[in-house]
Amino acid sequence: MASLVDQNPKKRAQGRSARSQQTSQGVDQTEPAHSADELPDIDLDVLFNEEPQENAAGKAAIPSPSVPAISSLRLPTNLDALADRARDYVEAASSANTRRAYASDWKHFAGWCRRQGVEILPPDPQVVGLYITACASGRAVGDKKPNSVSTIERRLSSLTWNYAQRGQPLDRKDRHIATVMAGIRNKHASPPRQKEALLPEDLIAMLETLDRGTLRGLRDRAMLLLGFAGGLRRSEVVGLDCGRDQTEHGRGWIEILDKGLLVTLRGKTGWREVEVGRGSSDATCPVVALQTWLKFARVAHGPLFRRVTGQGKTVGAQRLNDQEVSRLVKRAALAAGVRGDLSESERAKLFAGHSLRAGLASSAEVDERYVQKQLGHTSAEMTRKYQRRRDRFRVNLTKASGL
Repeated sequence: MASLVDQNPKKRAQGRSARSQQTSQGVDQTEPAHSADELPDIDLDVLFNEEPQENAAGKAAIPSPSVPAISSLRLPTNLDALADRARDYVEAASSANTRRAYASDWKHFAGWCRRQGVEILPPDPQVVGLYITACASGRAVGDKKPNSVSTIERRLSSLTWNYAQRGQPLDRKDRHIATVMAGIRNKHASPPRQKEALLPEDLIAMLETLDRGTLRGLRDRAMLLLGFAGGLRRSEVVGLDCGRDQTEHGRGWIEILDKGLLVTLRGKTGWREVEVGRGSSDATCPVVALQTWLKFARVAHGPLFRRVTGQGKTVGAQRLNDQEVSRLVKRAALAAGVRGDLSESERAKLFAGHSLRAGLASSAEVDERYVQKQLGHTSAEMTRKYQRRRDRFRVNLTKASGL
């Protein structure tokens, strides 16, 4: 990795600037260089060739460097509808959370480049290698402590995506990136911090803290029981509709049957069906809890779980944010005294939306393949990671070997 430090990035930037000026001699007009903070995010209007917006001075704003081959074409007016649809597909290619993370990471990288005096375009593996080094050492813009390995991995993925959208791919396998990243993993990687699994007795105690006489309490009971019994992610819980094709932003729907609930989901691994059977009693039955919420909230179409306003008496039309599931799990677990042997600050860090999925995986006494199917995992190894409190010594190879 000697080449990472054998040339100062600032000098490299000055050299590239000088070469650019030499190349531009004899040309009437040159395109102004982009500084790190001037580079806009991916602009779908530029991508699909709409007229550039004017700035305050009345001059056309510099377009985003995304897919210049497409943006230079003039589309016939009869293709406007297709361009609008393509714009929708671009947004649907990734979740809103992913797009926000990619935009934030790109801004973080651009700020670091500006402060170091290096150019952000074209992609330079040496610059990226130095950037992830700064992230690992806590010397990047706005960082108060070193970034975790998972955060650095995400930032690197964000840069790869952003450069690709600008038509200038970044080679992550370049030795200036790959070797530094391997060293960061070896030196700083630590076991993942998993959320605490909520077992059935924990969930029952949490249900008792909810007010059954309010719409909010009925909704929260249904969310907790459905999330647990279905082994659903928080985004899957709030993404459900009452029926098929009822909203454009829905991620699935439900069908209430005699023996239980059929949930159709569009998750990370594609479309799948989840069967949620009826419980042994109405008090802990997810189907009964859901039916009760739908009846008293008068929800028959559109988003399944919605905001409750007006002092808990009015059900709005808006779908709940997935963060509400995490807040509900944390709040109910603390109120129920789950893991009371720990301090409140320690307990608050243990519980989140994934605690429901982990609880089902850890407590269901069935063949592992059924749990794997319910959670939508492609491998049994991933399912085992969710089994927090399973009997780790059920198979004792020491005794089995004769010792």
